[in-house]
Amino acid sequence: MKYVFPEDFWWGSASSALQTEGDSRQGGKSPTIWDTWYANQPWRFHQQVGPQETSTFYRNWRQDIALLKQLNHNSFRTSLSWSRLIPDGTGEVNPQAVAFYNNVIDELLAQGIKPFITLFHFDMPMAMQEKGGWENRDVVAAFSRYAQICFELFGDRVMHWFTFNEPIVPVEGGYLYDFHYPNVVDFKRAATVAYHTVLAHASAVRAFRAGLYAGEIGIVLNLTPSYPRSQNPADVSAAHHADLLFNRSFLDPVLRGEYPADLVALLKTWDQLPACQPGDRALIAEGKIDLLGVNYYQPRRVKCRDSAVNPLAPFMPEWLFENYEMPGRKMNPYRGWEIYEPGIYDILTNLRVNYDNPRCFISENGMGVENEQRFIENGQINDHYRIEFVSEHLKWLHKGISEGSNCLGYHMWTFIDNWSWCNGYKNRYGLVQLDLASQQRTVKKSGEWFAATAADNGFNERETNDD
Repeated sequence: MKYVFPEDFWWGSASSALQTEGDSRQGGKSPTIWDTWYANQPWRFHQQVGPQETSTFYRNWRQDIALLKQLNHNSFRTSLSWSRLIPDGTGEVNPQAVAFYNNVIDELLAQGIKPFITLFHFDMPMAMQEKGGWENRDVVAAFSRYAQICFELFGDRVMHWFTFNEPIVPVEGGYLYDFHYPNVVDFKRAATVAYHTVLAHASAVRAFRAGLYAGEIGIVLNLTPSYPRSQNPADVSAAHHADLLFNRSFLDPVLRGEYPADLVALLKTWDQLPACQPGDRALIAEGKIDLLGVNYYQPRRVKCRDSAVNPLAPFMPEWLFENYEMPGRKMNPYRGWEIYEPGIYDILTNLRVNYDNPRCFISENGMGVENEQRFIENGQINDHYRIEFVSEHLKWLHKGISEGSNCLGYHMWTFIDNWSWCNGYKNRYGLVQLDLASQQRTVKKSGEWFAATAADNGFNERETNDD
């Protein structure tokens, strides 16, 4: 069986500024929330590895882009660092940052690789967080200005822009579940952060449209299908609530220009609605995108609650559902995540059936594995498990496209083993191995497989099982 993908399919990978650049306090860059959190609580980070150097892309960009070319990428997504480009968040543009990003964009284009550029990937400048971060509408205005500056500086060459990567994650991590700074647990504040992020997104889209730039603008969402334990109405309702909170809270505003009425009613019931201002509704309606990036790693399985909520506990999403462990599920034991390949097809089908089949692409999909050195054979990591993971997801992606889904590409997370927030370098995701001590880069077996797949615009079933 040969799986062939549409002509001009985007084969590539994704990364972010903070996770790859390094030089986190060099080149005129100011601290992000990650620099500050690491300085204050290094023990929260795996093996106390912080964001100072990550995978040294700031110094090795030319060599790394040559590797992208070797892996037959025709596209590559990374982000710009707000704190590198505008160190105080609102003031002067840093010329060293402009030179660096110009070099990266120009070299990508010279190698025939389309730059896909994200404006914000979890790395709030500390100068902005001190003003309240996304809780403060002044920061929304500052982001809008930052976006406009990026379009002006790079919009003549960048044809694919994304306002945010996974905007629900700073909401969950920073304001609900304590795995991002500022480590707040408060649903009302979380709802405000989510709402203001949508306003920031829409204001950037409005600036892009007003500037009549070439190219297109979108957003990258981590869509996690919510599957109920059973078709019992209580389980179905639980899955619906999870879907509203974690998927549709961003998906509906960016594709439909408005929030789901069910979500508004739900937040009203629990007195968790954020404060709205005149003009917000019109602005959100202007935030409709040209291109949706879909990050998919795992499904969300839920059931109705089996026990009463403690009324003295802070209101949390889990008042409305409980997580459910499906018997017999396939697991990535290193990350503790379920592997469910049909999820990628279910997302595409939902977009096609319920959201007018938007132009989209898989912007992240990947498998993190601990201690990959044990799989070294003849100096190379034989990560056959990653080849299987990718090929099985691509089969379901192919099915979605064959049924009419408007999916234009597939990007792996990630190109080179990178720093992963509080997890540091615990789980490796790269097509390329990074030796932390020497910073040497070595292509893994999966990198060779991916290069062949991209060159061939598809793969044969039997090729995936060679190992």
